[in-house]
Amino acid sequence: QVQLVESGGGLVQAGGSLRLSCAASGRTFSSYAMGWFRQAPGKEREFVAAISRSGSITYYADSVKGRFTISRDNSKNTVYLQMNSLKPEDTAVYYCAADGGPLTTPQAMGYMRRYDYWGQGTQVTTSS
Repeated sequence: QVQLVESGGGLVQAGGSLRLSCAASGRTFSSYAMGWFRQAPGKEREFVAAISRSGSITYYADSVKGRFTISRDNSKNTVYLQMNSLKPEDTAVYYCAADGGPLTTPQAMGYMRRYDYWGQGTQVTTSS
């Protein structure tokens, strides 16, 4: 069992930055690949970014590539999402998730069904 708690959301103007954090407790954090997903009002949840167990492999949705950076600190049981150049269309509830399955391709790290544990989400709102 893994418990995930996101923090760092808020209201920011377009072009601004935020850093989300996701603190994990429970079983060994480094055993899990981690992902960030988001869900905007009236839309389905979508993949944002993922990182492998060691942090050596990352994968991003095209919509955030070059603006967002995922990272992790296994000594602190925490995964981060640095979001720069935020746009109004980035407004959503952001969720972190843990994938305890076998190693896979970077592209497959974006599949929501791989993730076993989810946080409660943190709201990010970008004003124009």
